[in-house]
Amino acid sequence: MKLAVVTGAARGIGLATTELFLDDGWLVAMVDRDSEELARASAGRANVIAIDADVSIPEQVEQLARDLEAEHGQVDALVNNAGVADFGPMEGTSFERWRRVMETNLDGVFLMTQALTPMLKAARGAIVNIASISGLRASTLRVAYGTSKAGVMHLTQQQAVELGEFGVRANCVCPGPVATKLAMAVHSQEIIDAYHDAIPLNRYGSEREIGEVIAFLCSARASYVTGQVIAVDGGFESTGIGLPALRT
Repeated sequence: MKLAVVTGAARGIGLATTELFLDDGWLVAMVDRDSEELARASAGRANVIAIDADVSIPEQVEQLARDLEAEHGQVDALVNNAGVADFGPMEGTSFERWRRVMETNLDGVFLMTQALTPMLKAARGAIVNIASISGLRASTLRVAYGTSKAGVMHLTQQQAVELGEFGVRANCVCPGPVATKLAMAVHSQEIIDAYHDAIPLNRYGSEREIGEVIAFLCSARASYVTGQVIAVDGGFESTGIGLPALRT
């Protein structure tokens, strides 16, 4: 049975991706630092390993890797999904806030990949890093978040170049606006309408729609795809070269 490691797996895109892997017959190591939510999300599921760990802490990542290697020996897919969203103006972003975002969003991707590389090599596996449309196009209040996600995009290409000779593929998915519970709770109707106007498909994406692309990139169907940054955003990135009001 193939093993996928999914970070930030207790909710949102991570949980949707976990469910898709399970549907396809994979064993999934669900990694999250929210112990209570992880316990709820993993309860009653077959073929799941729940791992309470913080990907920004090297010692916890190293222990996670040792345990997986002792038990399984190889990892077929690593999905670096764990992330922190902290929005604010540049002048109001303290170094502590900056580091809090970077240590999970960027450091965590580096640490997890480095620790699991020997097992990914053994499986000739796949890495999928989750960035954001905010890494592709600048936006207000996202100096730390957007910069961290831009870093993830470049790190993905570094991984692809260095690990390709070992048969390991690395790709990056950049979600656009997604209708998560959190987003729907904090987005006003004005914000929702503005996004609908700016997105060519005129709607938010779903967590499962993002997960479908992640699962594809981890599968044999994407066996010649590596080093790519793929926006899954309903065409939102494309609107950077045109105005919604000018569409016919």
